[in-house]
Amino acid sequence: MSVRRWVRVLRGLTYLLAALVSGVATVLALPLLCLPGLARRWANAHRDRAARLIGTPLAPRPASRAAGRRAWADPATLRDLLWLPVHAITGVAFGMFTLLCVGNLVPATVATPLWWAFAPADRPRLFVDVPVPDWRTALTLGPLQIVLLLTVAYLVLPPLARAHARICLRVLSYSAAEQLADRVAVLTRTRADVLDAHGAELRRIERDLHDGTQARLVAIAMRLAVARGALSDNPRNEQFLGELLRDAHEGTEEAMAELREVIRTVYPPILTDRGLTGALTAVTARCGVPTRLDVGNLEAVPAAVEAVVYFTVAEALTNVTRHSRATMAGVRVSRAADRLSVVITDNGAGGADDRRGTGLAGIRRRVLALDGTTDVDSPAGGPTTITVKLPCGS
Repeated sequence: MSVRRWVRVLRGLTYLLAALVSGVATVLALPLLCLPGLARRWANAHRDRAARLIGTPLAPRPASRAAGRRAWADPATLRDLLWLPVHAITGVAFGMFTLLCVGNLVPATVATPLWWAFAPADRPRLFVDVPVPDWRTALTLGPLQIVLLLTVAYLVLPPLARAHARICLRVLSYSAAEQLADRVAVLTRTRADVLDAHGAELRRIERDLHDGTQARLVAIAMRLAVARGALSDNPRNEQFLGELLRDAHEGTEEAMAELREVIRTVYPPILTDRGLTGALTAVTARCGVPTRLDVGNLEAVPAAVEAVVYFTVAEALTNVTRHSRATMAGVRVSRAADRLSVVITDNGAGGADDRRGTGLAGIRRRVLALDGTTDVDSPAGGPTTITVKLPCGS
């Protein structure tokens, strides 16, 4: 009997006892749990717990897109509602068997050795209500009951817990058709967001070039034309020509600086010069809050993913500096297979919300453009954790 096996027994015991409690709670609160929103959260909690027991990584279930009366016709809601009676039956049945084993271990391991301390009418009984009239019975049947129940727990509880977990995942898992339909809906919504973001970005670049760089270049051209005319009219007018050429030179440098800023918003040159690690090092060094950077072995990362990671970290750290009142921040970038993970944390006041214009909506749009996910955990009082996961090829 290995230690690892007993750990699985204890995990199965804990899982089944929790299933018993939640099964009873399901029966008692059934009318309330039939509400679509509560049914979804209740089902997701059991699904996640079942996946942890089996060790099966699961993609998060999408939130129901239907509202009002239509929510009752949503296949996801129907699946959640189906789980309520299934769990009430299986959770109570499996849990009662577990409770029977555990409950009968107590008199065998604790009360039976102290048989002599009880009054005759109060002396403990063994499994299935077997009386213990004398010492021989107490010292013989007690250890046998312990061995029997421990053997049952060792052999039965882990597969019983896994069976309940598989039932849970079977009921709450999407069919292939439902997964495909949900995937199409997500991609359709993502495509619309990408097109909107792309159009807004093009308008911003056009406005920056039209109002800034183009205006300066027109002014430079006018000064050079005046200088050329002045030189033709009076070749000795050196002071006037010098002033015009100086203004044109300064305007050229300013126009080049503005043009570099516009280019930087399209694809940061620092990524080309220093790579993703060097670019993130520069961003964290410029942050107004002390920031710890941890970059793992990323291997080759597509340029589009590098740009999204760079802008995500830059925007998130800007939010930390402006809004969080944090004293410390951290950025961790790692890669597992074909997924790149970026985690930005701070110890600030929390309460980050997309609707408050803190840049989180822009981060979500950038990430969704590459079919990634963004998760924001920012309770009031902090801390704040932003987790971004992006596909980056195999």
